[in-house]
Amino acid sequence: MNKYLDFWTIVVIILTGLLFIVALFAKGVANQLLLETGVLLVSVKIIMMSYKNVQNYEELKKDLHEIKRLLEEK
Repeated sequence: MNKYLDFWTIVVIILTGLLFIVALFAKGVANQLLLETGVLLVSVKIIMMSYKNVQNYEELKKDLHEIKRLLEEK
């Protein structure tokens, strides 16, 4: 699996894409397209935030290991 995308994030990405496509065909391309696009963009934003949280966690973990190493040297 990807380092930053866990199994459930990938499931959400696929499910969101499929539901967006189904909604476009079920409701028509013109009918409430802005609402469906808004829902898709919210899902994308949540996924992007999850990715950024993993990156921040990895940076924090690296910094804590560095601090621990410096404390052990003294």
